[in-house]
Amino acid sequence: MRVEPYLNFNGRCEEALQFYTRALGAEVMMMMRMNESPDPHPPGMVPPGSEEKIMHAALRVGDTTVMLSDGGCGGATHFEGITLSLAVQDEASALRYFGALADGGEVQMPLGKTFWTPNFGMVKDRFGVSWMINQMD
Repeated sequence: MRVEPYLNFNGRCEEALQFYTRALGAEVMMMMRMNESPDPHPPGMVPPGSEEKIMHAALRVGDTTVMLSDGGCGGATHFEGITLSLAVQDEASALRYFGALADGGEVQMPLGKTFWTPNFGMVKDRFGVSWMINQMD
């Protein structure tokens, strides 16, 4: 059994996919738009004008699969009570990923030394997703 995060970006999923491929070196494993579904959607499920939005995508971040969608295409995203933890091997990686995720986002705790690691920090990215960067060496 596995637990895989599934994030709904309410209309900004394609932008998020592009951001995470640049910021984290993530790989888009699959992507399906609303209008590519083999089954017709029930009336009202896809808002008018959202046919090109992303129904489902899978993103490989290191050894982890993160699933994404535009969801109901409602505009604002709310990722409350969830934090993704990114375990990195060295200081250069911690600095690179923290800086990339902070671009257009909000630093919640600057990257720095703690009692358990030489580098730990928390950042909320431009989509409102919270991340912890934790150096493992």
